[in-house]
Amino acid sequence: MARRREGMTGRLARQDSDESQTEPDGHRYRDPGMENAQVATMENKQVATSGGWLRPALRITGAGLLTATAAIHLDLYLTGFKNIPTIGWLFLLQVIAGFALAILVLATGNRVVAALGAGFAVATLAGYLLSIWFGLFGFKEVRTTAGIVAGIIEVAAFAVLGLLAVTPAPADQAAKGDGLIQRLGRMLTGLPMAKPAIAVLSGLGLVLLFVAVAGASGQPTTSSGGTVAIKTGKVGGVTVLTNAKGLTVYRFAADTPGKSNCYSSCAAYWPPVIGSPAHAAGVPGTFGTTTRTDGSKQVTWNGHPLYTYVGDSGPGQAHGNNLNLNGGLWKEIVVTG
Repeated sequence: MARRREGMTGRLARQDSDESQTEPDGHRYRDPGMENAQVATMENKQVATSGGWLRPALRITGAGLLTATAAIHLDLYLTGFKNIPTIGWLFLLQVIAGFALAILVLATGNRVVAALGAGFAVATLAGYLLSIWFGLFGFKEVRTTAGIVAGIIEVAAFAVLGLLAVTPAPADQAAKGDGLIQRLGRMLTGLPMAKPAIAVLSGLGLVLLFVAVAGASGQPTTSSGGTVAIKTGKVGGVTVLTNAKGLTVYRFAADTPGKSNCYSSCAAYWPPVIGSPAHAAGVPGTFGTTTRTDGSKQVTWNGHPLYTYVGDSGPGQAHGNNLNLNGGLWKEIVVTG
């Protein structure tokens, strides 16, 4: 009886063993650990496929856009903005930061660096919009082609670098460790709805830019016409010609006698003095007018059309003196030593 039970137990054990080895077709010799490894490998391949070509493209494009906006600000700085108080050194900081971030983005492709670059682009755009709408540190920006192009580049830089910041790197290049940079990188890639948010913010940035430049003045003038008082004022101990508000007036070396050659973006930064002159007694020189292409009358002094400079915010300033911009030298008009 005992031998019969042992025999039955052995047959049942062999049957259970056979059934445990019998699996559906396609799943023979399945190893749970190996299956998990295969799934992980597939996921890594997917990351590598998306990040392998996309991240280098975003990296190069983002670095190029930062370089472009830094180059525009460098040109603006060298061609006159360096003479504007506060605004000048802010422009220089923007130039340095822009080039430095471009180099870091291109060299490292780090997600945190990309996020810093995107933030820099937004901050630069915000500064431009504020200077158009309200003025910044006493300086109010005007509408120019360079400003519009720089604004569009900054929106594009934010979009590209934002995508770079939230796009995972391939598994073999993913940041490892538990340092601050690594944690921030993992946090960026884990942000919910990051890509749609970047798209929305980029669109909003373009809308704000075009609204701002549409409402900005492209060619400000010191007067809409009528009589313009010309007087004198002191700048650094020197007596110079000024307008009624005490702003220094300038002459442009590229002008020909009795004719202005300053239009478009030139006239945006060097507003012509418009109207009929009414100078005080004792002010030397011969005053008159010249007709501009839009039919307005511009005041002249000894045949030189007169202008003010947007970098001067009040009496006693001559930040435009000796600037070589827009094709010629700009000079204040000294009437006494």
